[in-house]
Amino acid sequence: MNTDARYDVAIIGGGLAGLALSIQCARAGFRTIVYEREHYPFHKVCGEYISLESWNFLQDLGVPLSDMQLPVINRLMVTAPNGNSLESRLPLGGFGISRYTLDHLLAQLAVQEGVTLLENTKVTNVVYRNNTFIIFTNNGETEAIVAAGAYGKRANLDVKWKRHFTQVKPNKLNHHVGVKYHIRFPHPAELIALHNFENGYCGISRIEDNKCCLCYLTTAGNLRKSKNDIATMENTILRKNPWLDKIFSGMECLYKEPLTISRISFNKKTQVENHVLMIGDTAGMITPLCGNGMSMALHSSKLAFEEIRSFLSAAINRFEMELQYTQQWEKHFGRRMQTGRMIQYFFGSPVLSDFLVRSVKPFPRLVSYLIGQTHGKPF
Repeated sequence: MNTDARYDVAIIGGGLAGLALSIQCARAGFRTIVYEREHYPFHKVCGEYISLESWNFLQDLGVPLSDMQLPVINRLMVTAPNGNSLESRLPLGGFGISRYTLDHLLAQLAVQEGVTLLENTKVTNVVYRNNTFIIFTNNGETEAIVAAGAYGKRANLDVKWKRHFTQVKPNKLNHHVGVKYHIRFPHPAELIALHNFENGYCGISRIEDNKCCLCYLTTAGNLRKSKNDIATMENTILRKNPWLDKIFSGMECLYKEPLTISRISFNKKTQVENHVLMIGDTAGMITPLCGNGMSMALHSSKLAFEEIRSFLSAAINRFEMELQYTQQWEKHFGRRMQTGRMIQYFFGSPVLSDFLVRSVKPFPRLVSYLIGQTHGKPF
């Protein structure tokens, strides 16, 4: 790596938020670099459902969604561990696409726009000094005027900076495990289903090529109780829900092994740390049951870009950029985050999830209202 290189914008992490931000910055004429520790294309633990609020934004970035024959999802099913269920129309709806496909497309678009994309590169430290960032990696170092953190749910930088959520003792919001499969299963294309089980819930929906994404969240305690064996946990805990038993009995797994991620936290995070603008899950992670994490990641990239553009154009100073981005993030996402945390308390409990299903089932408008509280408008 050229250690003398100086960029306008350095982005740590090449997921949805990081790549979307890089494309916007490059199109505005800013020298932009993205660091990604993996090599495209690759799979990620993710529910892979995107609210339609992101459709136009993704198409504007250059993703040819209209030509991809993706499943459009407009119905929701929720089940309790005992099998009780409710179904509802999704007010806005969404579509399914894998991160393997979407991230790779965005990475190609970024390179076409002139972004310097460094794959297989791990950022080890970021230092802010004299109004400039020095980005240290396993391949050298680079300077940049603006830095954005888009590295996902948790990384070594969070620990190094002692971000508050890394210091909190294990609780209901911060000690989770995520597991994901791509499967073949005759699941309706227009339906996303959330199946509760003891201390967790499992989502299933269609993605491209008639595949399904099956992704579930559970507690680290559930895994320990199963002797840290995922198959044992699925057989003894998840499959007590008859809907999940049917899926696990009939599905064809397309991975040799499931993808996993641990130490997932839904505790509040700061949107700026050491002058680095945080976007996507790095800024705050909404509970997966809301189905809005991917759209929030994309939207946060747009909010960050608008402030970065103003700063690099000398319309505002750095303090104003950081303050205004934080305010905009809270304005658009704060209520969604709170609602998601509240609803999650009902999920994963056999008693509470059954109570929720039976209580709201007669009131479809209430279901639509709760869904609306965790989603936004097209941006």
